[in-house]
Amino acid sequence: MAPGATAAGDLHGLLALGTLIAAATLVAAAGRRVGVPTVPLYVLGGVLVGPHVAGAVGLPSVAPAEVLTLAEVGVVLLLFFLGLEFSLDRLIAARRKLSAAAAVDLLVNFPVGVAVGLLFGLGPLGAFLVGGIVYISSSAVITKSLVDLGWIADPEAEPVLGTLVAEDLVIAVYLALAVALVAGGSPVDALPRIAVALGFLLALAAAAQTLAPRLAPYLGTTDEDLVVRTLAVALVVSGLALSVGASEAVAGFFVGVGVGATPLHDRVADRIAPLRDAFAVVFFAWVGLNTDPVAVAGVAVPVLAAAALSGPAKVVSGGIAGRLYDLSPRRSLRTGLALVPRGEFSLIIAALAATSPDPTIARVIPAFAVGYVLVMAFAGTLAMSEADRIERLLGVADG
Repeated sequence: MAPGATAAGDLHGLLALGTLIAAATLVAAAGRRVGVPTVPLYVLGGVLVGPHVAGAVGLPSVAPAEVLTLAEVGVVLLLFFLGLEFSLDRLIAARRKLSAAAAVDLLVNFPVGVAVGLLFGLGPLGAFLVGGIVYISSSAVITKSLVDLGWIADPEAEPVLGTLVAEDLVIAVYLALAVALVAGGSPVDALPRIAVALGFLLALAAAAQTLAPRLAPYLGTTDEDLVVRTLAVALVVSGLALSVGASEAVAGFFVGVGVGATPLHDRVADRIAPLRDAFAVVFFAWVGLNTDPVAVAGVAVPVLAAAALSGPAKVVSGGIAGRLYDLSPRRSLRTGLALVPRGEFSLIIAALAATSPDPTIARVIPAFAVGYVLVMAFAGTLAMSEADRIERLLGVADG
């Protein structure tokens, strides 16, 4: 067995994982008593035991790389459950509404991020990266909040989930383009990568639709087989997605769609839900491990400016999406509120920015992204939990 800590004070193995989960859940338990949403508190727990807080004062700390794989499992399972509740037939049937909602989402929110990047002197490439960070909502945070609040079965869940799927497909193209630009290439250099990633996701969507009836016998009849084999399928497919440059989150979503179309839907949801919740804690706490409070404080002004502009913009674009789906004003407002949180994909863009040869981009954008994600995750989950009060304040009380 490997030791739990080195002389340098880094925690490893089971001790690192246990410390991270303990910190996240203890902070969440304390905050829950005063009504604070749990997702940002899980992040805060990670901050406290990470290298930038515990490590900075000489205490044993948890390095982000120590739990990275488990954090990725958390994202996959969160999106898998999103897919379980989503019908591909319904997605196709609503393609016109979804296309219109996705276009509004992109055209309203991406320019806000670009404007913030240009305003704070990050140049065209920096502004392009900030545009992506601001545009993409957090599938992981939003999915957990929908489940926790019971919104997953409400009418607003359809435009929310549809918008998230559309964003994830857009971001697959965006990331391929961003990789080429950060490396000093041209948009043309990204075309092969984009084609492979989109081809994989389209093939996976087709498989989810056509192979679902054949999936149930493989998943087995006992609870043990059901859990282990479902997990195997989700992780193998998501790992293959990563290997070809596609999103493991989108892959997990389509696996969920396929499983959800089988008669095993309810049993799978019931048996795997505890795994989802446990790994989700690891993911959100992992975000905290990557957070340097000092660096984030240094970009507080652009973070707050971006939050002040992009929060209302996302509510507006989400509200329009709700109306496109023929929802009432109240349900449309909830659609907008649900789309406010940002998360995992913003941090992926930040990690890419850290590799830029431009020192300003490499230094500023990662810190900006982490601060922005924390602010928006907290604001978004709080807005969802206080939706009733917001509706009364705005005088939106129908249906």
